[in-house]
Amino acid sequence: MVDKFRDPIMTPLETARHLRINERTLYRWLHEKAAGEPLVHAVEAEKQGWPSVPFVAVVEAYVLHALRDLGLSFRKIREAAGAVRREFGEPYGLATRRIATDGVEIFVDYAGDLARARDGQRPIREVIEDYLRYITWEADGRTPQRLRLKQYPDVAPVIIDPRFGWGAPVVASNKVQVDAIVDLWQAGEPLEVVGDEYGLSRDEVEAILRAAQAA
Repeated sequence: MVDKFRDPIMTPLETARHLRINERTLYRWLHEKAAGEPLVHAVEAEKQGWPSVPFVAVVEAYVLHALRDLGLSFRKIREAAGAVRREFGEPYGLATRRIATDGVEIFVDYAGDLARARDGQRPIREVIEDYLRYITWEADGRTPQRLRLKQYPDVAPVIIDPRFGWGAPVVASNKVQVDAIVDLWQAGEPLEVVGDEYGLSRDEVEAILRAAQAA
């Protein structure tokens, strides 16, 4: 069983591609710190060029990217991650449900009540948490279990879940690796044959290929 925190499942390049983050930006995030801990965690690769990004870091990078897309400053995001670590002793600050945003400030969840990370002031509880809907959480409500890749449409959801495919993106319905579908199609098989091989409709195969090719 893959350890979500210690077993690397992707290289930084693969992580950047699947999350649609600039590779140089991701490398910078892997070296940034908040409250003495890495902002996005990595582990030592066994060999040069081998995976060094565990699942929890994929989620951290996704959340950081989502917050930046909402227009939040890097400083505010780092402050929030640091606040979670200081207040709750959770080293993986960005990969918890305690961080939320209203699009202007970042807030930290204190037992159901939200406080602004910068100074602890309580805001009105009208908080945008849309980015969190792509993350499925464990029963504890804090640990991420899987991440849905938002570039794949509802007709063919694709997830990253370390329980399947060693963390490679898989189709949510049958856990087939996206790369296997792409490889079969690139080998010259028509969409209908690819679908028959993996128990998918033509529309599902086409949607998966379109999203994968755009990565």
